[in-house]
Amino acid sequence: MSSHHFVREGQEPALVLANGLPCSTELLNQLVAWSPTIMVLDGAYYKAMERNINFDILLGDFDSIKTTSIELPFPAEIIHTPDQEKTDLQKGLELLIARKTEAANLLWATGARADHFMSNLNVMAKFRNDITLKMIDDNSVIYPVKSPFVKYFHAGENLSLIPLNAVKNIQTKNLQYELHGGLLEPGGRFGSSNRVKESGLVEVTFDDGILLLMECKD
Repeated sequence: MSSHHFVREGQEPALVLANGLPCSTELLNQLVAWSPTIMVLDGAYYKAMERNINFDILLGDFDSIKTTSIELPFPAEIIHTPDQEKTDLQKGLELLIARKTEAANLLWATGARADHFMSNLNVMAKFRNDITLKMIDDNSVIYPVKSPFVKYFHAGENLSLIPLNAVKNIQTKNLQYELHGGLLEPGGRFGSSNRVKESGLVEVTFDDGILLLMECKD
């Protein structure tokens, strides 16, 4: 589990390890092996070290690390970002964007504290136009979508459309419960637990708003 860099920078998404619940070893191994850059937020430091992950960047305010002197058995950037007005995930994504990183997978970003998970969703939405992001765990893949969204899915796959604000005039094709205009919004009409009707392209269009799509594995 210690090595990665099987691909060159820019060929695959970076990997950001946050402070939610750990995932399966199988999923972790897969993402570590194919990530050209691995960033560990300080809340995930101990979990990463326990799993012998040779990461490239350790970033955060370091309030979760119980030592003032961090010594790593491998070369890595240690970046102290004490700004309390931003979360460590936000600061980490800002660094990746500044370094022209085009895409990143967020792992260990779900589960555990619900407020952290909700904050992570909000940060992912904030940077949706600056970097391609996917939040991954053993049960789902979550990512922002732009209109028009078109992607191939197999029949029966479970999808949820999650509005983070008012998503206006949303329309879908090839879902079991089609949407023909109208509004999705928090506290109102929601798009959870839908299903792909037939193997083929699923289409989603909307006029305005911030929409997340969740591919559910169960």
